[in-house]
Amino acid sequence: MTTASALSLRRTPIVALLAADGISRAGNAITVVAVPLIALQISNTPLAIAAAGIAATLPMVIGGAVGGVVVDRLGFRRASIIADAASGITVLAVPLLAAADALSLGALLTLVFLSNLLDAPGSAARASQIPELSAMAGMPLPRAAAVQATVARSATMVGAGAAGLLVALTGPAPTMLVDAATFGAAIALTLAFVPHVALPGGDRADAEQDRGLGWRALTAGMRFILRTPLAYAMIAMVVVTNAIDTAGLTVLQPLYAQSLGHGGAELGVMIACFSGGALAGAALYGIVGDRLPRHGLLIVLFLLAGPPPYLVLMFAPPFAVVAVVLALAGLAAGPLNPMIDAALYRLIPAGIRARVLGALTAGVTAAMPLGSFLAGAGVDALGLTAALGSAAALYLVTIVSSGFGRRWRGF
Repeated sequence: MTTASALSLRRTPIVALLAADGISRAGNAITVVAVPLIALQISNTPLAIAAAGIAATLPMVIGGAVGGVVVDRLGFRRASIIADAASGITVLAVPLLAAADALSLGALLTLVFLSNLLDAPGSAARASQIPELSAMAGMPLPRAAAVQATVARSATMVGAGAAGLLVALTGPAPTMLVDAATFGAAIALTLAFVPHVALPGGDRADAEQDRGLGWRALTAGMRFILRTPLAYAMIAMVVVTNAIDTAGLTVLQPLYAQSLGHGGAELGVMIACFSGGALAGAALYGIVGDRLPRHGLLIVLFLLAGPPPYLVLMFAPPFAVVAVVLALAGLAAGPLNPMIDAALYRLIPAGIRARVLGALTAGVTAAMPLGSFLAGAGVDALGLTAALGSAAALYLVTIVSSGFGRRWRGF
């Protein structure tokens, strides 16, 4: 066997895993587009869309908080297959019930809740396999994390675009058939190309201390975060900054776009500029990797990605300037998740990896609606300009308060 063939075989599992993760995320993007439209068809009221949003978000908090222990017990590969299978079945039920004219709003919300309840554990299970599979492939962990981020962003953009086209051609309910097929494709890739990888002996021994499904096992991920200063600092920063970003995406940017007097049409351009920059940034980090000091680069990127979008909207320059600043902020934001993910993979014992990642997912998801609510209240009380300035200031305070100190040694 040639060296090139041997390298290809070693890399097949990590490539298959990342492909399965990307396909699954594309399916999730289809769900995000189709489900609110289905809810609106069933019950022509904004409350139906709000209920669908709650049914999609709340189970991710629950699944992230408690699903990790099940993933760690079952094993990463097996748990990812089970989660994808269960999610695929619940998603498939939506178009089947709709075709039989038996899909009520209650049934839709229940199916969405169950599907998203399993989505967070499934995502944690796939992410938890990256360190071992990247080592098997001889791929540096930062590069693997960057590739995962690039695939995830690309898949979400492709899935959302495909969903729009499918809804236009077939309607929202039949579109969910494609969503169900994505879970089947992810399972097929995992079964065919992703092997079971045994945990390191030390990690397995550590995991034995948190076996079972009791309170100690359920809280193992959170206890690890609280007693590990570096993990706590990283996750606190991620949770708070994601809440601010959600406030910007769901409240502040739409209001700014609306204020320009073109019916909010600029919002799509703003989102596209930031998303395109972030995709390029994640891909670029996959090439550069760890060639620069990690902690210093993280702080600089946070400073470039966080406050500037809110400051430029606050000062309201010509829209072309806004677009350029958002694209550059996205470019800086792209490497952030890969850098933090790689650091967490190095830091977390494999035996509780899914529980820690699940706790992170739960915290980020729970903080997102809070960010939107506070942004809405801030605009109502202070006005849009002051709310934008407050968001920029809070971003800066978060970076300064949590991004420095001895706890960052080893990042």
